[in-house]
Amino acid sequence: MRSSSKITMSNDTNAQAIANDHVVGINYILTDKDGNILDQSEGEPLEYLHGHNNLIVGLEKALEGHKVGDKFKVTIPAKEAYGERDPERIFDVDRADLGSAGEPKVGMTARLSTNQGMIVARIIEVSSEKVVFDANHPMAGVDLTFEVEVTSLRPGTKEEIAQGSLHSSCSGDCHSCGGCH
Repeated sequence: MRSSSKITMSNDTNAQAIANDHVVGINYILTDKDGNILDQSEGEPLEYLHGHNNLIVGLEKALEGHKVGDKFKVTIPAKEAYGERDPERIFDVDRADLGSAGEPKVGMTARLSTNQGMIVARIIEVSSEKVVFDANHPMAGVDLTFEVEVTSLRPGTKEEIAQGSLHSSCSGDCHSCGGCH
């Protein structure tokens, strides 16, 4: 699917445009192809450091060059959002190998140790012998539509740029940003 956007530009032609190492504030509404709201900024704009992988790739590309006051709508294809669904990231584990972690239930998430390190996976099926996990991001394979308003823009500080983000610590529970890096 191609990205599409409807842009309303700000009136100030001298205003600073979004570029790498700028702290950007946005209000947004995120919807799927059916118009279901998946996430939105509520009350406070989302602030991030541009050019440091703090947002999904497609949204960061779409924001490039915009100015405070710009409003636009853009559809980000899955491959530039959370990626396509990968069937190899769906796997089963013998219940006996789960140890005493408690009774597995569909919808639960678990941190699992693999040859590639720790991963987070969602339980999608439970039988008496096996538990089936899906390590794809819940929004993998989904084209995402954002309605965005740029609310603020400033150069990042030396500390923010060196750190690569605005957060001094991260819970890893970020939504549209795709997690902290």
